Amino acid sequence: MKKLLLLCFVIILSGNLQAQETAAEKKAAKAKTEKLAKAKKEKAEAAKDKAATAKEKAAASKKAAKEKAETAKEKATKNNAEATKDKAATAKKTAKEKAETAKEKAATAKEKAKTAKDKVVQNKAETSKDKAAITKEKATASKKTGTEKAETAKSKASSAKTTVKEKASSTKSIKKIKETNEKAPKVADKITGEYNGKKVYTGPRGGKYYINANGNKTYIQE
Repeated sequence: MKKLLLLCFVIILSGNLQAQETAAEKKAAKAKTEKLAKAKKEKAEAAKDKAATAKEKAAASKKAAKEKAETAKEKATKNNAEATKDKAATAKKTAKEKAETAKEKAATAKEKAKTAKDKVVQNKAETSKDKAAITKEKATASKKTGTEKAETAKSKASSAKTTVKEKASSTKSIKKIKETNEKAPKVADKITGEYNGKKVYTGPRGGKYYINANGNKTYIQE
């Protein structure tokens, strides 16, 4: 009887131990399954995030390319508009310059025609005037010849007289010069004459001098 009870106790204890091991195994298996599921879920979410990031990058690249294309298009449109405007302005300027050139040519031609006409009239007037002058010159030529002879004789007499006078004056006007080391004054003295093409100054004490090539005073003595 005791053996039977002991056997029953052993069986019950063995069953409890087995049940506990099964529960632990089930719990471990469940934890493992949950861990794998969690890892799979995280991997899927990471892949999803990566795909979303790639999609965002692609969208940003597409947007940037679109904006760049629009900017290039706007720039091209603006450049074309400016080129057209410049071309129109150039054509207008060229037309204006041509018109002004044509106007100037017409004015020049008109001026030339007027000058030619005035020249013809002037030549006719001068021809008539020259004829009258020639007649008058012929009439006065003989009278002038006599007058010129008398004046020539008078001029010769006067020249001889002047020559004698100049010789006397030249002998009288010989002057002595004295070079010094005196520098020219900062405030120039009064200019009172000229000697050999140089200005003659009179100093405060009455001395007359000019400034030589060295910048010094050269006194003139009578």
